[in-house]
Amino acid sequence: MDLALTSRFNIPSTLSPYYHSRTSLAAITRRITPAIVCAKRSPIEGVSEELNLIASEELDQAPARRRVRSAFVDLQLQLDHCLFKKAPVGIRTEEWYERNSKGEEIFCKCWLPEAGVKIKAAVCFCHGYGSTCTFLFDGIAKQIAGSGYGVYAIDHPGFGLSDGLHGHIPSFDDLADNAIQQFTKMKGRPELRNVPRFLFGQSMGGAIALKVHLKEPQAWDGLILVAPMCKISEDVKPPKLVLNALILMSTLFPKAKLFPKKDMSELFFRDPSKRKLSDYDVICYDDQTRLKTAVELLNATRDIEMQVDKVSLPLLILHGAADRVTDPNVSKFLHEQAISQDKTLKLYPGGYHCILEGDTDENIFTVINDIVAWLDARTTPK
Repeated sequence: MDLALTSRFNIPSTLSPYYHSRTSLAAITRRITPAIVCAKRSPIEGVSEELNLIASEELDQAPARRRVRSAFVDLQLQLDHCLFKKAPVGIRTEEWYERNSKGEEIFCKCWLPEAGVKIKAAVCFCHGYGSTCTFLFDGIAKQIAGSGYGVYAIDHPGFGLSDGLHGHIPSFDDLADNAIQQFTKMKGRPELRNVPRFLFGQSMGGAIALKVHLKEPQAWDGLILVAPMCKISEDVKPPKLVLNALILMSTLFPKAKLFPKKDMSELFFRDPSKRKLSDYDVICYDDQTRLKTAVELLNATRDIEMQVDKVSLPLLILHGAADRVTDPNVSKFLHEQAISQDKTLKLYPGGYHCILEGDTDENIFTVINDIVAWLDARTTPK
């Protein structure tokens, strides 16, 4: 389970499972006061007053997020981060929008090897909660594309540059269905004829990738998961009364932001210098968790936990051993329970949640090289 969600719950002591055992659901519900106010973004150090004014825009709807991203995109690529400083040259990129079956505009992007290099395989990426396939993932994608792969990604509805109320997940199944729609279109592109197709998910995106695989088990050639959110650890599972209260409140106030905002950056980024750069992730959703979103994430992990023994694809799981956002033991559970004949689990000592972007330069490239080596072993003709 993504502790980024459960930590934001910040359940008061009166809602603890150790509180008076006869506390009623109604009493718990009365103590929960939904809020719909937006947290104001702190100014970014070293950025002009004009850009800070743009970054402080209210981002509930996609047009505002697109304006803010457009203002910051060039600055982001100039940041002192190894993913940008050591990006391979010649990588071709393309950005576009597709409409899904609900009429929402979905942001899509691809990164391709330099012209003349044959694409070994397609790698389709699902980002995590609150995140986007732009910013730091741009550097990750370029590294993988530089090794001969076509990398394709979307922003999920309600996140990044795609339509939808920011941070609102009315249905987790809809996220998976949207990913299937968009990735199916991408897999039909001319450059991807007769090449293997791999799913790639990080954190909540790992849960989406798993749901996609479970919905279409024969449509992919492999699955890569980084710190996946796929099971609720017992030590962070909400008490039954609290969960029932959340479900009730989510039907009454689905878009309300219930839980106090907590700064999670120290749990995500191991390297303090890279932690500071997270301020430039200007379209991420780092406000309070919306009620319906919280319930959908809890339900999704429960659903996946019940079906892990159906995971059958060649499987690579990578996880920081010191991750306190998603529990590494959950990755061990997935590795043990999956019926895949070809499965690999890699734990990185001392690694936090963001092993692909928030660790030391050396460790970041170790993880990326492990992904590329795994892909190479499954795409290179014998």
